[in-house]
Amino acid sequence: MFQKLVAIEPVSLIPSAEATLHTYAQEVVMYPDIPANDDEVAARIGDADAVLLSYTSRINKYALEKCPNVKYIGMCCSLYSPESANVDILYANNRGITVTGIRDYGDEGVVEYVISELVRCLHGFDQQPWDGMAREITGLKAGIVGLGKSGGMIADALKFFGADITYFARSEKEEARAKGYRFLPLGELLAESEVVVCCLNKNTVLIHEDEFKQFGNKKILFNTGLSPAWDEAPFLQWIEGDNLCFCDTIGALGGEHLLNHPHVRCMQVSTGRTRQAFDRLSEKVLKNLSEYNG
Repeated sequence: MFQKLVAIEPVSLIPSAEATLHTYAQEVVMYPDIPANDDEVAARIGDADAVLLSYTSRINKYALEKCPNVKYIGMCCSLYSPESANVDILYANNRGITVTGIRDYGDEGVVEYVISELVRCLHGFDQQPWDGMAREITGLKAGIVGLGKSGGMIADALKFFGADITYFARSEKEEARAKGYRFLPLGELLAESEVVVCCLNKNTVLIHEDEFKQFGNKKILFNTGLSPAWDEAPFLQWIEGDNLCFCDTIGALGGEHLLNHPHVRCMQVSTGRTRQAFDRLSEKVLKNLSEYNG
């Protein structure tokens, strides 16, 4: 059992899961707001030996150096790689601190968002139909950039509605080939696709000036990641054409300065944050704590 467990910010656990935290520590402190800076992060951690955080704060080397008692950090958010994490995992591991994260808890809501917005765009619900006349997803050439868990689910959903699926990933996937999805180099995928959905890890940028030129005009671009999948300068030039960009969050778009662009559709809400997602998140966070405590 931990001596003291601190959640340095809201971590989106359901009430029953928050109550269960008290079985893992003698003292539990839950902060209701986001720390303003690294010094406040360190102050909130203090003498705690266990820490929880979500995706809106970070714990870096500077903060950890001020907190010698920490032996466990639970990320109540996605952990894909040390490089994309909001915790300095390499430093933590060198200190003997265990860092855990979770995956695949909010993908279902993201899939529904992509399908919903695409249907509204193509059919012209509360807007002009994309092609001037209502059309179905049937026969749509859809490219997926990043065929991980969420990218695969989006591909499956689009395929269900009759789209022609191509994808780009680090390597060709046998299970995708079995479903009839075609692996293409990024440039070819962009040139061929009418709609491209980027499903990449945070801070992964694959679409640069040359890629936007290959993508061309009269295209639809979705980004479901936590940060832009593109360089901003060529994106700004591309979005001035007869194109549309859909993002659920400002972070995925790249900043508030792009919100009012007539070719940008940003919900300003994380579409993966659903009731069911919080249930899955809570279950996985508690599972990590349980496994660490043995």
